[in-house]
This record gives sequence, C-alpha cells and structure tokens, in this order.
Amino acid sequence: MSGMRMRESGGADRYDRRAGDLGNSVELGHVNVTVPDQTRATAFYVSGLGLTRDPYLMTGVDNMWVNVGASSQFHLPAGRPQVLRGRTGLLLPDLAALLDRLAAARRWLDGTAFSFREGEGFVDVTCPWGNRLRCHRPDPARFGRRTLGMPYVRFDVPPGTAPGIARFYREILGMPGTLGEEEGAPAARVAAAADQWLVFRESDAPLAPFDGHHIQITLADFSGPHARLSARGLVTEESNEHQYRFTDIVDLDSGKVLFQVEHEVRSMRHPLFGRRLVNRNPALTNRNFVSGHEDWPPAMPPA
Repeated sequence: MSGMRMRESGGADRYDRRAGDLGNSVELGHVNVTVPDQTRATAFYVSGLGLTRDPYLMTGVDNMWVNVGASSQFHLPAGRPQVLRGRTGLLLPDLAALLDRLAAARRWLDGTAFSFREGEGFVDVTCPWGNRLRCHRPDPARFGRRTLGMPYVRFDVPPGTAPGIARFYREILGMPGTLGEEEGAPAARVAAAADQWLVFRESDAPLAPFDGHHIQITLADFSGPHARLSARGLVTEESNEHQYRFTDIVDLDSGKVLFQVEHEVRSMRHPLFGRRLVNRNPALTNRNFVSGHEDWPPAMPPA
C-alpha cells in the first residue's frame, strides 16, 4: 500500500489535474446558417472544403447537414442568407489539397462573395454569402489528436464585453472560460467540449445586426442553466423535453445585452447526442479509387 501511495503522490506532482476539467458543456454540435442556394452550398462545403454531406438526415433540397469530424456539423437550411458575426475554425488534414479543391470550385461560385487566401499554417475562406472560416492543419498541441473537426467558433464582440461574457457562461451555463488575447485584442475563451471552444474577441469594427443564426451545444447539467436563464427571462423557445433555446448574453449585474447569438441547448438524453458521423476521404475519386480508403478517420492514429 505504501508503494501505491508513493506512486500516486509522484503522479500528482507530474500532472496539472485542472487540465482535465471540462465544465458543463460536452459538445459543440453545429453552426446553423440559412443559405439561398443548395447547389452552391454543395459546391462550397462539399466539393470545395472537402466535407461530407450527412447521408442519413436532411437529404432533400431544402436543407443539408454537413459533417465535420466526429461530432460537429454545419446545418444549412434554405432561406435568406445568414452570416455569423465572426468566423468558424476548421481542422482539415491537407491544406494543399484544400487549395486545389477551392480553386476548382471557382467555376461554380463566380459572382458570389467566395474567396480564399493562404496564411502561415492556415487558409482563410469566405463562403458564397460572406461567412468566414479559417482552416487549420492538424496540431496536437493546439487542437488535440484530431485530423478533422470544428475546434472553435470565434465571435467579434463590442469593446469591453469579454469579461462579462466569460462570467455569463461561467455562472449561468457552468462553462469555464479564460480571459486573454486573440490576435492582439481582448478575448474570452469558453470551453464548449473537449478541444472545442467559443471565443469572443473584442473588436472596434461596426457590428452587423443579429440575423438569427445559431450554434448548438449539449450540457451535462441541463436543468440548472435552464432555471437560471428562465429566472432572467432569457429562454426564447421551449423546443421539447431535450432542448431549449436562448439568444441574449447579458451582463449579470445590469441585465444589459452584451452580445446575441441563438443557442440551441440540448441535453445528453437528446436522441442525436453521440451519433456517429460519416466522414469521407475527399482525396479519393473514381480515377484513383482503392477499396478500403473511402472513410476518413477524424482522429490521429495511436502514438
């Protein structure tokens, strides 16, 4: 027994156990923006980015769900275009192949807001309707051992709001956050799941009016945040027994609205929680096809 205690004591010195804390949110499930043209959405998200349309759900012509790794999606229902006020971060396994696909997609996307630019270790991309994405190469030190996914959604927020936003998520939703800098500006970084974050970066740029887009998170403690949100009159939709929604992120002292983005909040009992998402290998074509290489593993192989 004494030897076991010694090993446990030594382990406590070696590890920062706080690094294993997750908080109340266990999933950053999807980003939802409406798009007016499903054909161009396919050209951008599937052919250009190399992502995978969900083969099981929303397979019609008025909505599409696009898989991004093991647990995240874009939801793209038909409608007036919505633009997230910030950008979505993606992990993609091969940025050189991404640049080739984006160049090939130009022929379908001429006359739109579509553009792309290569940076140092990333590619910035704008969708046909103005949504911004930053595509990163896999990096275990930054994003965990994943090759494909949605590591963060970053919002541009008014100056001076980051501390209040971090406090809102911490005290209302039980999602831990830190204050720091993002690209030279004050920012709040809120844990949304393992190796997934919501980032709120302060910006002096004029903020576009909120147009109704939403993100989806899943909470382990589903009822506690609901009670706290309801007490402040912030719940906007009682969807069903597994889901509710709210939009306003407020200062907890004054009640002033700091930022708006609709949150679709699910419980871990939601039927879609933990559903396996199909991810294809976008490098495989009818010309170079090899059986057994159709799927893309969203995690790195064992170390």
